[in-house]
Amino acid sequence: MVRRKLTIHSAHLVIPKSPMSTISDHQKTTSKTPAPTIKGSVGPSLRTFTEAASTPETHSRILPAIKHDHQELESHSHKILNSTNPDEQTRFQNQLVWELARHMVGEELVVYPALIDSLKDGQQTVDRNRLEHQGFKTQLKMFQDLSSTDPQFVPTLKVLLGDFEIHARHEEDVVLPMLEDVLSKDESVALTKSLDRTKIFVPSRSHPLVPNKPPFETAAELLAAPIDILTDWFRKWPAEKSKA
Repeated sequence: MVRRKLTIHSAHLVIPKSPMSTISDHQKTTSKTPAPTIKGSVGPSLRTFTEAASTPETHSRILPAIKHDHQELESHSHKILNSTNPDEQTRFQNQLVWELARHMVGEELVVYPALIDSLKDGQQTVDRNRLEHQGFKTQLKMFQDLSSTDPQFVPTLKVLLGDFEIHARHEEDVVLPMLEDVLSKDESVALTKSLDRTKIFVPSRSHPLVPNKPPFETAAELLAAPIDILTDWFRKWPAEKSKA
């Protein structure tokens, strides 16, 4: 097979500097991991504005990176299902929604174009995955709007998890191994870096009515992100030690 150079797709937008980013140049040079401006329970939204989040120290190939995302989602789900504390369930509900919403949009903006460019049946694979994502977004929207004390809270989550697990296993066992076979190590790592960067600026809640296909998906998704980030400040989040 003749290998061709992969074009890494990403959201090429100039992002205004966040008002939270008030660290001086001197402070940036004297601190490797800048602390968030505001402390408290505002959670993962603040992590997106640290240098550690925007420029991770290490990057893996795309297959283990996606697998790691899936494992994180599974872990948060187990925390919800194994808890009998409504407050704890709410915190991990928010964490799960935050992770899954960003994961799906990041794949659509970065990984799916790579599949189309690299695989013979890439377009067919992406069309199927986009359709599945649309279903997950609808399910996630239902779940994120439920109170942890609602009788439908756990059943709704279980249906979402059952459907998503099938999708995730197919990605890990079939789709991404085929992509890895045609990518060099540098191309695969570059794809992961692009995915990491893109996830910083995409919505952190589910918006099933937002277009998920080119040419409108990038603009539509990024327009929804600032509102999500603002409302994330007022949500409850798990303590860092609770996520381990």
